[in-house]
Amino acid sequence: MATTRIENARAIVTADRNDAVFYDANILVHDNVIAYIGKEKTDADNVIDASGCYIYPGLINTHHHLYQTLTRNLPQVQSMELFGWLTTLYEIWRGIDGDCIYYGTLTGAGELAKYGCTTCMDHHYVFPRTGSGEFIDRQFEAADRIGIRFHATRGSMSRGKSGGGLPPDDLVQSVDEILKDSERLVTKYHDGSRFSMHSVSLAPCSPFSVTAELLKESAALARRLGVRLHTHLCETKDEERYCLETVGMRPLEYMCECGWTGPDVWYAHGIYFNDEELKILAETGTGVAHCPVSNMKLASGVCRIPDMLNMGVPVGLAVDGSASNDGSNLLAEIRACYLLNRLSYSGKAPTGYDILKMATAGGAKVLGRDDIGSLEPGKAADLFMIDTDILELAGTYLDPASLLGTVGYARPAKMVMVNGSVIVEDGRLTGVDEKQVFRKTNEMVKRLLEKASK
Repeated sequence: MATTRIENARAIVTADRNDAVFYDANILVHDNVIAYIGKEKTDADNVIDASGCYIYPGLINTHHHLYQTLTRNLPQVQSMELFGWLTTLYEIWRGIDGDCIYYGTLTGAGELAKYGCTTCMDHHYVFPRTGSGEFIDRQFEAADRIGIRFHATRGSMSRGKSGGGLPPDDLVQSVDEILKDSERLVTKYHDGSRFSMHSVSLAPCSPFSVTAELLKESAALARRLGVRLHTHLCETKDEERYCLETVGMRPLEYMCECGWTGPDVWYAHGIYFNDEELKILAETGTGVAHCPVSNMKLASGVCRIPDMLNMGVPVGLAVDGSASNDGSNLLAEIRACYLLNRLSYSGKAPTGYDILKMATAGGAKVLGRDDIGSLEPGKAADLFMIDTDILELAGTYLDPASLLGTVGYARPAKMVMVNGSVIVEDGRLTGVDEKQVFRKTNEMVKRLLEKASK
């Protein structure tokens, strides 16, 4: 058994049920599991000096689109809202291939890891007619190279423009094709065991890009295979109008009709739930991935986070797609979430520490896991460490639990550990050559944009 002692941490914020914070303390890791937190210094094979540092549980990203890393900062979409933004970008995304997926995942997951994220969920739903059969396989390959815990979802679109949907017809697939590949991926990659590094969920894209048949069949398949369900819901008023016009129901009522509530379901965004719908989410244990920066950038609206938290709706934090956020940085998301909620809800807003817990323990609950999300004996050794002996943090020592929300931390973590292995050291990824990934990703961007312009 390999042992690692992380010693002399200025503060260890556990985000556990007791909200414990340890000062001038140590963490002992046995292989990939936390064995002890406290003042004692037991012998270990490896020692990591955490002097002058705060340690936090690894952050958990509950919604993302890593392929969108290749379409960040595009001038033509900067002032658009969701539907116009999507229809413009579909024309570019139809050109993605396996290498785009691989380098987009390396870049997005790598950035997430550098800023303290240890579990990356991704929702990939764009499958061009040719060459897309192993897109999710390439994602797992890239995530393993980074060393991040990866929760893939087999996204899908089955309703194209000719069927009244939003996406182009050449980006949609048949229900049978989607279900067949979904089962293949679950069989090949999903590991439901404790401390699993690979998970797969089923994720039809949205009410305006899939059929009711796909929603119902995906729910049945997911429950037969014992995996989770995910989709976008209640993100915009345009989506609400679309559902009312096409199926005569509000989005959540439609999803209920299709069997899409329960503790094995979580939705991205959830901005426009009404009071009665929030009660349904709370009663059924249906979760929400909160995406504050994306919601602001696309002018979608403000999610009712204080109400959700007060009612017991499971809520995790998420960066959403890199092209609707233009970054993959959960540390930045924590502060944005804190400030947006303060502006919108004043004294009812969650504290900086509440949002840290949303990004850790909350994310774990949304993804259906009890082995990550806090620092305590028996949990996975997923954590990150920040240097607090820096000018930018002078005078901020009074509340390490709230620091990431109230003050923020605008640089890569000093160290990130996933499953007991260090994947970021002194702000740099240990498993990849960052300059090489940077060059290759820019090549992919250039190639993709040139393809779209022809």
